[in-house]
Amino acid sequence: MFFLTNQQIRDMSDINYMSKEGFEALKAEIDHLKTVERPNISRQIAEARDKGDLSENAEYDAAKEAQSLMELKIAKLEELLGKSRILDTSKLDTSKVGLLSRVKLMNKKINREVEYTIVSEKEANLKEGKISASSPIGKALLGKTRGDLVEVQAPAGVIPFEVLDINI
Repeated sequence: MFFLTNQQIRDMSDINYMSKEGFEALKAEIDHLKTVERPNISRQIAEARDKGDLSENAEYDAAKEAQSLMELKIAKLEELLGKSRILDTSKLDTSKVGLLSRVKLMNKKINREVEYTIVSEKEANLKEGKISASSPIGKALLGKTRGDLVEVQAPAGVIPFEVLDINI
């Protein structure tokens, strides 16, 4: 079985472990920026250039600024993609909470069940129930097993959770 240790999770700044879906979404975002957004900005620059004097052309300045920001975003996403590794879910250990674990919890404070999937920061989306391994809840859950009690320090105070189930 493959299991990430807490140290490996902390080292995620060097390697970005993610699901296949997250990896594909990142590739698609880069492709969109390069094939759709980059040509749009180039077109805006050309249109602004055609309007005459560039020294006092606010549209040209804004388009060039947008181009710089776009290229920076592309470079950062490509760097992230280069550091990204897809986790093989068939080799993940479900006896302990790790990256890509789907964890069913009992929030003891409000006596309500919640379910989260532990993911990389880039994939985190609370509406989809995906929380980052580096979030307070994610950090507290890593390495825990079924039946463990976990206390999470949140802005609203300490929240006690019980780990009910772990799966992929």
